[in-house]
Amino acid sequence: MTHDLMTPEKNVQRIMWTGTAWFAAAVGSVAIVMGPLLASGWRPSVLTEGGGVLFWVGSAFVALSIGLIGWSGCPILEVSVPVADHNKTRTMQVGTLLFIVGGAAAMVAILLGPAH
Repeated sequence: MTHDLMTPEKNVQRIMWTGTAWFAAAVGSVAIVMGPLLASGWRPSVLTEGGGVLFWVGSAFVALSIGLIGWSGCPILEVSVPVADHNKTRTMQVGTLLFIVGGAAAMVAILLGPAH
């Protein structure tokens, strides 16, 4: 038996609200990290080949994650509430996972690079 808080209708409403907030937080956190870094003159080209690959793979994961999180928060129901519940739940979970893994990978690459 599903608890009332986890019914598809309530779950979709919650994901659409929190997905919007998480989308703003994800975009803001990337801007807070990359803005000063790029303004200081740092560029990915200073990384070793392996570090560059790690940085760009991590960055691609982060970009994909922001798209997934943004889509999760979009107030559009594809076909029905149960389908939207399933799809939005999965895209939010995968988006969050990719954001954490990609952000960590990109940050490790940056930290392993040369100091200025």
